[in-house]
Amino acid sequence: MGVKLLACHFVFLYIFLLPILGAAEILQSYIVQLHPHEGDSEAMLASRLHWHVSFLEKSVPWEQEKEPSSRLLYSYHSVFDGFAAQLTDDEAAALRALPGVASVRADRRVELHTTYSYRFLGLNFCPTGAWARSGYGHGTIIGVLDTGVWPENPSFDDRGMPPVPMRWSGVCQGGEHFNVSNCNRKLIGARFYSKGHRANYPTNPTEAVSLLEYVSPRDAHGHGTHTASTAAGAAVAEASVLGAGAGEAHGVAPGAHVAAYKVCWFNGCYSSDILAGMDDAVRDGVDVLSLSLGGFPIPLFEDSIAIGSFRATARGVSVVCAAGNNGPARSSVANEAPWVLTVGAATLDRRFPAYVRLGNGGVLYGESMYPGKIDLKKRGKELELVYAVGGTRESEYCLRGSLDAAAVAGKMVVCDRGITGRADKGEAVKEAGGAGMVLANSEINGQEDSIDVHVLPATLIGYREAVELKKYIRSTPRPVARIVFGGTRIGRARAPAVALFSARGPSLTNPSVLKPDVIAPGVNIIAAWPGNLGPSGLESDARRSNFTVLSGTSMACPHVSGIAALVRSAHPSWSPAMIRSAIMTTADITDRQGKAIMDGDGGRADVFAMGAGHVSPARAVDPGLVYDIEPADYVTHLCTLGYTHMEIFKITHTGVNCSAVLHQNRGFSLNYPSIAVAFKNGANSAVLQRTVTNVGTPNSTYTVQVAAPLGVKVRVAPKTLAFVEFGEKRSFWVTVSAPSPPAAKDSAEGYLVWKQSGGQGKHVVRSPIAVTWVVE
Repeated sequence: MGVKLLACHFVFLYIFLLPILGAAEILQSYIVQLHPHEGDSEAMLASRLHWHVSFLEKSVPWEQEKEPSSRLLYSYHSVFDGFAAQLTDDEAAALRALPGVASVRADRRVELHTTYSYRFLGLNFCPTGAWARSGYGHGTIIGVLDTGVWPENPSFDDRGMPPVPMRWSGVCQGGEHFNVSNCNRKLIGARFYSKGHRANYPTNPTEAVSLLEYVSPRDAHGHGTHTASTAAGAAVAEASVLGAGAGEAHGVAPGAHVAAYKVCWFNGCYSSDILAGMDDAVRDGVDVLSLSLGGFPIPLFEDSIAIGSFRATARGVSVVCAAGNNGPARSSVANEAPWVLTVGAATLDRRFPAYVRLGNGGVLYGESMYPGKIDLKKRGKELELVYAVGGTRESEYCLRGSLDAAAVAGKMVVCDRGITGRADKGEAVKEAGGAGMVLANSEINGQEDSIDVHVLPATLIGYREAVELKKYIRSTPRPVARIVFGGTRIGRARAPAVALFSARGPSLTNPSVLKPDVIAPGVNIIAAWPGNLGPSGLESDARRSNFTVLSGTSMACPHVSGIAALVRSAHPSWSPAMIRSAIMTTADITDRQGKAIMDGDGGRADVFAMGAGHVSPARAVDPGLVYDIEPADYVTHLCTLGYTHMEIFKITHTGVNCSAVLHQNRGFSLNYPSIAVAFKNGANSAVLQRTVTNVGTPNSTYTVQVAAPLGVKVRVAPKTLAFVEFGEKRSFWVTVSAPSPPAAKDSAEGYLVWKQSGGQGKHVVRSPIAVTWVVE
């Protein structure tokens, strides 16, 4: 089977349970997992549907429901054995007791977490570059699970695109303001899934959806359009955000096809809808499926994305997921399953300076993408600065309706970050009559600089600058300031650096696998935007632009989805694990100045922030060696974690006797491209086996180089790997020992590198080493 890539984009999805109040009982959507029912033909699919309905007939009282089948939301076939339905608590309990039912769990809601980034990644038209070597991603299909797509955007123009691959079996689903003519050779398919959303939204769902959404694949919010174009958008000349950040836009894999699966709505994304989208995508024939969705870390056997993606991976689909936006908190990384590629966010070296020049002569650095041509300094006009004019916490945050119009009219208002969105604060200031805004980071935001296309002259300043600004305001009875916009500047800032909001490891549920895997551009990313929204995303914004700027691990994920498509196009026979390995072992650990990658808090980034490092597409298509993993190896790995038979079945849909598996695989360690050791219960040594496959030149030799973590001894045997043929495998063993953890630390890091010897080539295959001491 050809390799298929499944990428998960993260916007960040918080978990909620929202029941619907019925007339006489409480109905809630549930996901029901069943023991396997063999067959995949059309006849068997129809048989499965009847089989799923039969469980409802056994658990839903006929006297209360004329047709129990009307409770069915989805019948899953590809990535999951089971269905989603509306049930009462009593009916869910009755289902759990039926033979053939593996689990019944409540539906969960998760929420959503360029003109330059492709160049920052080193993608260009060089005949030896990643684009040329991969054919720009031609022949691959990237499926995007998100908020839908705006098909008229020029990023989805199909000029120069090859025909739709023969294996494609998807559809262009019609609906509100969307029909089959909206698809083409670039956007080859589109579907939407609203049953879980409708079942859980606590008002009349039909009215709610029609007021705020297009009941079709059309994107009403912009997130899906943005991520899809980041992954595989066509070339668009003279792209900009109302003139700012101008340049030529390209997706990372501009030759790839796109299929949009709308699973997210105005109140988030429900697991039942996500599973339905994944189910169809695998059956449709996607090569890359991108999901910028997720939540807080939860056990894998309760995580619908982890469960659905396991079956997808087993069918040749590589899963790429966003790490989440809950950083910099430790162990905040989500989408931790070892069969997915988990992506954190990093900065670019592009800046949009907007300085605050104070009345006392001081200058505070800020950033903004306010596109107006206004320059308050050139006007010779200073504005009075005001802060917390209502004397309330609400006015400090510039919440809508909290500002005294008489006190802010014609003035520059200082607003603290938090509670509401950044652009919403500017809207509140404008509505109250303010003439400008300074958005001030709190201590938790630090120097993080995610910008917006504000509706009035505004700038975002870091926490250090915010302290100075408020000190100045307190020092004088009439503080004044100007905002001086500096346009777009490239190459003057150190980058990449890990974004402060990017979620961090070590993995909460599985510290023996290092997460996130890599970082990629995710801050101030310019990409496609729908025609029904202004670039700020506010309903009141009447401006229109084909592009806007967004930040998040949701933006980082489609970059890696596009890279995965390039690697898949260059090596169509590679497994998902090989593709992930190629991306991880070739990642950069230094920035564009050749210095260590920094973290958003100003210190040096560690492996729990950046994983293997920052992605490098040119090297990923030619990695030299790769670490491969078979689906059965993941099952064995779950056994080593102590998962029960039923917990493993919920994830893998296969029965397993862990005692027998572990007996047959003594000393097993997952063949992961990174090396993570978690010492607990007094353990102080571990031996791990790794196997690499030669995908570079025949007759090549690699020599190991090791930088051991502080206080840890690392021995590798053998120290040299010789390959005669392409595709040949060689194993090595890594012994990690630490008598005690370093003083006042519970983790340490290093690296292991296999370097090609002599004049045989330039391949360098790098694996980070992370050691943690777990206190239970």
